[in-house]
Amino acid sequence: MTKLKTNTDIELLADAPCSILHLTLHRKWFDMIASGEKREEYRAMKDYWHRRLNQFRHYDAVKFVNGYGAHRPWMLVELKGKRMGIGKPEWGAPSTPVFILELGAILESNS
Repeated sequence: MTKLKTNTDIELLADAPCSILHLTLHRKWFDMIASGEKREEYRAMKDYWHRRLNQFRHYDAVKFVNGYGAHRPWMLVELKGKRMGIGKPEWGAPSTPVFILELGAILESNS
């Protein structure tokens, strides 16, 4: 790990690109996040998601897209944290433990 020594080092770090997790959502969940109603996103406790979301990977934001077309809606949302637990069923979580992505502000969108 590099130790920051000057204000210039800190400024360069602030300008560094953020790490973005890309996820596709169904319209219902996409709209709920866009409106601010849904503040968490869930992923199943599978090896695939464990590898993508493990504690050694850091993401600053999540880019959510709806659908797969060329002109699909998208939004970039701050990722405040990630944890394991039981999510809210009204937000699409199953009744089993899941990975929970804690969402913050919408940083950018195309709508």
